[in-house]
Amino acid sequence: MTYNPLLEPVVALVAWTLVMLVWLSATRISKMRGKPIPDGARGSDMEPGPHNWPAHNYSHLHEQPTLFYAIVLALVAMGDAHAINLILAWAYVAIRIVHSIWQATANVVKVRLLLFALSTLCLLGLTVHAGIALILRG
Repeated sequence: MTYNPLLEPVVALVAWTLVMLVWLSATRISKMRGKPIPDGARGSDMEPGPHNWPAHNYSHLHEQPTLFYAIVLALVAMGDAHAINLILAWAYVAIRIVHSIWQATANVVKVRLLLFALSTLCLLGLTVHAGIALILRG
């Protein structure tokens, strides 16, 4: 298999997801410091508040981005090398990173919704291009 630059945004988003894991862990550890942790407790059992925002975003990075991974890997498997798909993939990753930072800090829902909508448009574009490629090659 030859190198495909579409793999770069996939690796970048996985790396970012791990950054958010570290962020949520640091936030939870500092919040729980000195408090007893009951058996069977989960992070979601913590009282609500901004200290949970990084954890919420970490969960979000395991939802829609799974579709991103699937469609980009499908494009790679089809041998796609179109610049527009690379631009869309990097735009998706950049917007998701901004979404993460926004959700973990300010968390104004209207802004999050706009960022989510923009990233969804990138995902839609990638999906349409993959569908067209399947139709033309099939």
